[in-house]
Amino acid sequence: MQPTRLYLIRHGQSAGNAEGRFGGHGPTPLSDLGRRQAEMTANSLAKEGISAIYSSDLTRAVETAEPLAQLLGLPIHQSPAFRERHVGVLEGLTFDESKEAYPKDYYALVNRNIHHVITKGESYRHLLRRITQKVNDVLRVHQGERVAIFSHTGAICFLTLHLLGAIHRGTKQTPWLITSNCGINRFEIRNRSNIRVLALNDTRHLAAVTGNDSFAAR
Repeated sequence: MQPTRLYLIRHGQSAGNAEGRFGGHGPTPLSDLGRRQAEMTANSLAKEGISAIYSSDLTRAVETAEPLAQLLGLPIHQSPAFRERHVGVLEGLTFDESKEAYPKDYYALVNRNIHHVITKGESYRHLLRRITQKVNDVLRVHQGERVAIFSHTGAICFLTLHLLGAIHRGTKQTPWLITSNCGINRFEIRNRSNIRVLALNDTRHLAAVTGNDSFAAR
């Protein structure tokens, strides 16, 4: 059987991103730049033979997935499992506002304390549990296919760490894997113990509007 190709794509720049605010589960839409990024990403991915599209159900992720779905004539399977971490009281705040108002939550978040539950939100462990359960279901359904999942920077970071085998039961803190707006992480999956990383934060398709800041492993 052919290996499964998995594409993890962060949403385009949102209005909240442009203002430097925590998005969390908020309904912030794409900015004008974000919409351009989504179109360029769709044009690039349309050549990859993708047969299934999944997305977080948050506005900024769905809006990023829509151009690809339209090009390929595919439905977008939306799921709250692919949402960003619920940042609770930090949602909508800037980094400086968060640090001032909720220092304990802020520092636990930026230091990647994976067990800390943000006030009125969730922990990175909660995020990891829901997203890995859902992606395992997706991979079972689409074995041997090429699947695109549109999600968010924290969700993609922790799912990527999981696929790399970099998180285990005793993990307390993790590195942060940057995924730029509309950056793509590409994987070839043969089975749980045979996963190949094809690229991390690939933004070559966006060079015309945002410059090429990708960290590609090829």
